[in-house]
Amino acid sequence: MQSSPSPSSGKQAAFSDECWSEDASDTENFVKTLYRIRGKGVRPDHIASIITHYASKCLPALAGDDDTQPAAGSGAAASRRKKRRFIETLVGILPQEKDSVPCGFLLRAMRVAGEAGTEAGCREEIERRAARQLDQAPLKELAALDFEAVVRLVRRFLSEEEVSRSGAALSKVARLVHSYLAEAAVDRNLTLPQFVALASAVPCHARATDDGIYRAIDIYIKAHPGLSKQERKNLCMLMESRKLSTEACLHAAQNERLPVRAVIRVLLSEQDKLSRHIDWSGSLAGPRIPGVGLAAPVRCLSKREVRQQIEMRRLKEDVAILQRQCLIMERQIEKLLEKKKGYFSWKRLGGAVFKASKIGETVVGASSPFHSGGSRT
Repeated sequence: MQSSPSPSSGKQAAFSDECWSEDASDTENFVKTLYRIRGKGVRPDHIASIITHYASKCLPALAGDDDTQPAAGSGAAASRRKKRRFIETLVGILPQEKDSVPCGFLLRAMRVAGEAGTEAGCREEIERRAARQLDQAPLKELAALDFEAVVRLVRRFLSEEEVSRSGAALSKVARLVHSYLAEAAVDRNLTLPQFVALASAVPCHARATDDGIYRAIDIYIKAHPGLSKQERKNLCMLMESRKLSTEACLHAAQNERLPVRAVIRVLLSEQDKLSRHIDWSGSLAGPRIPGVGLAAPVRCLSKREVRQQIEMRRLKEDVAILQRQCLIMERQIEKLLEKKKGYFSWKRLGGAVFKASKIGETVVGASSPFHSGGSRT
């Protein structure tokens, strides 16, 4: 016995029969066809898929195709007017449901709307919708926008009430901003206030690690060699030393572009982190009670305990490396302060904080993804 078709399958059949494809000769016919399809109860994401496909065919820039040659003379003005009318029509028919339209498409529409000079209300609506889905934004599309537009998007996203309840989305945006800053940092025209404005827009609690912002800062300093010592200090204040990975700390310890005080702060933070980790790991073994008489039988270590011991040895080696770097930096600072007759003695401070360790006197070299040239090896 053949089952009767479900209502949903009937809607999909109607959707297939009346779908426009290449038959929509102009935007007006397409809009009329779209409203008929929408009236049959087709899902918003399917409606959005129809619109984005049609828009990409009519306007290749909305598909990410920037290879088309722009028109010249009077043709350029006509093309601009056509784009403006098309984008304004497009915004009026897009489904309002969140996540129904891909964020990458919205970012492309936002860029084209700005180039075509659409009405302020139209640009505002596209920007608002793109900001709601910023955690889904592709870096490539975000990098194609004007820097100030990116700052507005980030601030709009953070102003949404839903952000406070969605830690995952907030973390994604933080990583996206760090990646964007690393891309934009090479631009010589990017001013320090612009860089700081975007970097500081993301709250500290949204960043699980500060490796990304450290990389962006390092690239910016390298691309802008004219920065003053105070400006480099201000940049380094954007990152939290305690949120840097051990690998990032080792790179920072050898980075001659960073201010000396910033390097010392990073090294102190990492040494404190490692020391606390070693103390905590050592407490897992529990109190050791001296044996009386025969020695207790030796117990075979589990795989987890073996891995833990290997990790402990690695951490001790890292501590030795950081301590060696601290001693080197301490001696360099002492020489500088002796010449300048500073206000306090780093020798006394160094004696209280930095102690030469007898563990792992050999410095272990390590390759780092943060290496971008100009650092000590």
